[in-house]
Amino acid sequence: MHIHVITIDGPSGSGKGTLAAKVAQHYGYHLLDSGALYRLLGLSLRNKNLLNQLDEKMTDCVEIARQLDIQFIANPNEGIQILLEGQDVTLVIRSEEIGACASKVAAIPELRTALLQRQHDFAQAPGLIADGRDMGTVVFKEAIAKIYLTASAQSRAERRVKQLQAMGLDAKIDAILANIEDRDRRDMERSVAPLKPAEDAFLIDSSLLNIEQVFEMMIQYIDSKLA
Repeated sequence: MHIHVITIDGPSGSGKGTLAAKVAQHYGYHLLDSGALYRLLGLSLRNKNLLNQLDEKMTDCVEIARQLDIQFIANPNEGIQILLEGQDVTLVIRSEEIGACASKVAAIPELRTALLQRQHDFAQAPGLIADGRDMGTVVFKEAIAKIYLTASAQSRAERRVKQLQAMGLDAKIDAILANIEDRDRRDMERSVAPLKPAEDAFLIDSSLLNIEQVFEMMIQYIDSKLA
């Protein structure tokens, strides 16, 4: 049985996670939040006091990456629930601190390689929606449909503020905007799997669009590819 893989790549805060979940639900496909994998590994290494010893403890870090105990659980009311070693870390990994940990982890070739097979394992029947930064360019190059979702740094910062405030967390837009711009720079300039659209990706700028408008554009494009 052929397994359809659909990739949704883009920078942090572009809305790809929310849309990937909606698309996965629409088609009844599995869902991979690859950005969460890096956040989960960053959190795990931080918890084990290894994040600042990556060079000295690389063998240990790689083994942790390979054995990372994670679960993605679809929650119809709250989106995707994420468990690390049986603990709900859905909100914890979305913090700016863990986001910075994830970006640090993602820049290291050995750790990216260790997580690569874990990502491939998510491709199961009937299909997979893979959300991340290099799903269409590196991890699933043969995906039947590839989407690159972006938005201006300002609009992404404003969305992030609303998201954090909805969680009851303090949020200052200047700091968040600076963090987003810094993360974009790191992700785009890194030597391994830099953030960029796949050559055959469908590009969507969501700066002036709402979730439903982007969702409809995605479904039309994916249906055309599946047909």
